[in-house]
Amino acid sequence: MSSFHNPASDATTPRRTSRVRRHLLSRRRLLRGGGGLLLGLPWLPSLARATGTSATIKPPIRSAFLYFPNGVWEKAWVPEKTGAEFELPASLQPLQDIRSEVLVLSGLDKKHSHGGDGHYAKTANFLTGMPVAKTTGKDISSGGISVDQLLAQHVGDQTPLPSLELGTEAVISGVDSNVGYTRLYGSHISWQTPTRPVAKEINPRVVYERLFGKSQAGGSDSLQSDQHLLDYVLEDARRVRGQLGRDDQFKMDEYLDAVRAVEKRLEFAARDRSKSWQPPVDAAEVAGHKPGTPSDFREHIDVMLDLMVLAFQTDSTRVASFMFANDVSGRNFSFLDGVKGGHHELSHHENNQKKIEQYQRINHWHVEQFARMLKKMQAIKEGDGSLLDNSMLMFGSSFSDGNRHDPDNLPILLAGRGGGTLSPGRHLAAEGQVPLCNLYLAMLRRNGIDLESFGDSNAELPNLSA
Repeated sequence: MSSFHNPASDATTPRRTSRVRRHLLSRRRLLRGGGGLLLGLPWLPSLARATGTSATIKPPIRSAFLYFPNGVWEKAWVPEKTGAEFELPASLQPLQDIRSEVLVLSGLDKKHSHGGDGHYAKTANFLTGMPVAKTTGKDISSGGISVDQLLAQHVGDQTPLPSLELGTEAVISGVDSNVGYTRLYGSHISWQTPTRPVAKEINPRVVYERLFGKSQAGGSDSLQSDQHLLDYVLEDARRVRGQLGRDDQFKMDEYLDAVRAVEKRLEFAARDRSKSWQPPVDAAEVAGHKPGTPSDFREHIDVMLDLMVLAFQTDSTRVASFMFANDVSGRNFSFLDGVKGGHHELSHHENNQKKIEQYQRINHWHVEQFARMLKKMQAIKEGDGSLLDNSMLMFGSSFSDGNRHDPDNLPILLAGRGGGTLSPGRHLAAEGQVPLCNLYLAMLRRNGIDLESFGDSNAELPNLSA
């Protein structure tokens, strides 16, 4: 049953109409197929109108937290002007076509990251803002619950999945002997409790099955056969399509095409290509990948972000986090023109201009991926706006300059309109020691969670709404 259903509306409705409405509402939420397969549907006004609730029910707010490691080259990130007249610096140029949907936030700090090492004590508390315990593995602590998991506690019971934690690299265990911290801290930003990190999923196929289910009879292997998920629910989809208005028919077709496209990409990633020509790759680049996980980093990022969009579009979850890579990531970015070497190495630029240029290109690439995701969400119509209008997506790193490991003036973007509670298209510069958690408190309150504080916040971040 849809979470948008209003039981009171059935009380005064004739029995036959009530049955029709319940039938339509069940299809608003799920398409049903053989073998126990279920497929969520996007927000379709035609079905909402059938219940008489479309004028009063608004789409929910979705919240996402996207992290990239190793900081940024600040001179190519922070705009010189504030307000709506700012110019996008080099690293933020990919946002040009969608700048009206993004808040550039500067001047936010994490005071509890000044102690400890250069990386682990800053990444583990990216979403908690609290002190990280120095440990080699016992008695770990991120200082508190992370903002995404607090959100999930409050809104997670309204969706099939309370939250979705995604990444591209497996958890790294052991101790970094250089600094005396467990490497576990560099693999997690989501924490259910200070001592319990939430495992992120790096295999797109597993994420797909969590979102859309799998055949009880055939198991996960059934998705690798000739009959795919959409084939199981296609008859139900055709039946529902006939009850939709013309605009919603187009919207449903567009959505099902997107699901099919993801299916094909996952099938390709899982295909045995050992007997076909393979491009030369570094073995380290594919080490640790599970079957179904793309060996190409760019494809891996693309499909994970697409899955997050589908999860929000179908209201499978309203809270998600994503790590482009683990902390201290040495990911090789030689696939970018003009870049040779690993991300972590280049972030320690030592004010070497050649290294800085390559470091900045990597920053630019991360913003490109974020911009692509935002454009896709903007194109998905929902209610009187778009999926992006009904979302808040925070994108950033756990410190500013990678060479200094500075946890002040963090590189933070906030995209979307939060269901009409945000006014993007501006650069807001905080003055003084303003905690990053002030932003998190503002996001929590916009989700209807009435808290006095979160983490080390001392007030809600102001001026997010014009």
